[in-house]
Amino acid sequence: MKELLNNLYNYRQLLKSNVQKDIRGKYKGSFLGILWSFINPLLLTLVYAIVFSVIMKSTEKNYVTFLIIAILPWNYFSATITQGTSSILMNAGIIKKIYFPREILPVSINTSGLINYLISCLIIVIFLIASGIGFSWYIVFFPVIVLIQYILQQAVIFITSAIEIYVRDFEYIITFIMNLLFYATPILYSSDAFAGSKFDFIVKCNPMATIINSYRDIFYYQSMPRVKSLMVVFVLSCVLLFIGLKIFKALEKGFAEEV
Repeated sequence: MKELLNNLYNYRQLLKSNVQKDIRGKYKGSFLGILWSFINPLLLTLVYAIVFSVIMKSTEKNYVTFLIIAILPWNYFSATITQGTSSILMNAGIIKKIYFPREILPVSINTSGLINYLISCLIIVIFLIASGIGFSWYIVFFPVIVLIQYILQQAVIFITSAIEIYVRDFEYIITFIMNLLFYATPILYSSDAFAGSKFDFIVKCNPMATIINSYRDIFYYQSMPRVKSLMVVFVLSCVLLFIGLKIFKALEKGFAEEV
């Protein structure tokens, strides 16, 4: 872990340029540019709001706000895992030409995604004000929740990006898993929907469910997040990060030959 931090510091300019490239490249040639960080989640929320609040008659108060608070961090999670999985393979050219710590690539994907997510959080602010929910002091937990999500994602993409080099179909497996995980995460519904049912354990074992619930606690319900559950996810994420980095470094030796 110390080596990772040293590499990130020593190659901080490369990390910075990669993050800038990821952000600029995402909207390159687009007329609306970074505005898509706002438009995409809004359109997605509108579709789900119509389906669940109008057609399926959801009784959740301020359902659109309820949705947007969960959709934004999920989009950050989903995009980071998907793009991070291909981060090494997509940079095959530069990997073959020069040496640099390969972990810079998945870290830059996670970091650029974080910046996009924080920018898009302006939507949450607007909806909280427009719906009359407002803010509470529990918002101070926001940086903590974001940090835990960042660590979890970094741990995952260290593993998936390394495996992708050797198993080229792995990105399709990840995409399929992400689609399943979307419905196993309380985004369209409250986590209480399956309380006491045989599916309740699926939600409880899903770390993103805890993270999404924590965002809703501080923004929507204006209450203390479930600190015990959040700390469990934090510890598991740190352990997974350690394991993920070990796997990444072990498989890194063959990157140049395999890409």
